[in-house]
Amino acid sequence: MRKIKILPFKPKRQIGVGEFIISAREKYYLQQVISSSRLSYGPMSERLEREFAKLHDCKYAIFCNSGTSALHISLAALKERYGWQDGDEVIVPAVTFIATSNIVIHNRMIPVFVDVDAKTYNIDPKLIEARITPKTRAIIPVHLLGLPCDMNPILDIARRYKLRIIEDSAETMFATYKGKKVGSFGDIGCFSTYVAHFIVTGVGGFATTNDPELAVMLRSLMNHGRDSIYLNISAGQGLKGEKLFEMVSKRFSFVHIGHSFRCTELEAAIGLGQLERSDRIIKKRKENALYFMDRLKLLKDEIQLPDIPSDREHAFMLYPIVLHRRPKQELVNYLEERMIETRDLFPLLNQPVYRKLFGEDLQKQYPVAKWLNNSGFYIGCHQYLSNDERKYVADTILSYFERISR
Repeated sequence: MRKIKILPFKPKRQIGVGEFIISAREKYYLQQVISSSRLSYGPMSERLEREFAKLHDCKYAIFCNSGTSALHISLAALKERYGWQDGDEVIVPAVTFIATSNIVIHNRMIPVFVDVDAKTYNIDPKLIEARITPKTRAIIPVHLLGLPCDMNPILDIARRYKLRIIEDSAETMFATYKGKKVGSFGDIGCFSTYVAHFIVTGVGGFATTNDPELAVMLRSLMNHGRDSIYLNISAGQGLKGEKLFEMVSKRFSFVHIGHSFRCTELEAAIGLGQLERSDRIIKKRKENALYFMDRLKLLKDEIQLPDIPSDREHAFMLYPIVLHRRPKQELVNYLEERMIETRDLFPLLNQPVYRKLFGEDLQKQYPVAKWLNNSGFYIGCHQYLSNDERKYVADTILSYFERISR
């Protein structure tokens, strides 16, 4: 490999996998909330929900306090609606953030793991049917890292086996599969607005659906399981006579076993400001990812570049690096010592708590997941990376392989 000349650039701080810098627009909306003295669910949250739903080809979006909470109430709603039992099974990918399978356990159901595709790192549809049993009730495909799953075969399997689908789209917003937006394929889609994600609200998440009854149930489950007649403090304003009296009588009526998973108008205000520049956010992330792909193609024999199938978009929440022939740890340490933050590529089956729950040898059944656990990690490609920072990151990776090839 030719010698890499690294810029005379030293980062003043760690180059992280994500960041948040508040803009004037977010400050403007926050000031509106502060001036209104309305912090609980109100007009700012309602507007954010409408706009987010529209951007994802859905009729309804429910804004809650995290993507994990969105997943939790989504499974709870489907379990209640269809009468599923404790101990029934839900299919999840063997590579994902642990929340995907944790919410299955929290809902007293059993996660059944399916290995992922070696190029896209998303659940491999060809392996799903072998894991279906008479107790299988749902599939949770995860759109990992910004890349949508191959949804058509998953939808076909769900139809044939009468399974429900929850899309875990915590890491993928605005992207399309065959021209259709993520979050609109299954019964419910779930998104995260945590720091380092596309749209940041500090904390927060969405559940999207086109089913009006599910939308009502999700909102109730997020609000302690209240009767849907009273889900925010504005309910009842303007009502008179019998309608007012009915609402008053049901203010403390609870029809589901619910949770307190609500967000405030403050998070919604930040989200609206972010949403207004979502096009620029996605464009910059893609530019940074394509820059890395172009610079690192010199290493195609050493690392696997991200795969982007022609039928879908990649929104690039994060930039994955997977080594073909060697473990990752030496490279990870090399980058971290040079102030470039890395994260493991969502190891799941080798987590201490999962080895305790499912057995020490679980990982051996999933060869692609095992390979990614040993050889895969990711770096940031977010919109706040400067040109000097992204060049420094690429140069540093190239310099590592130049050093070991001597």
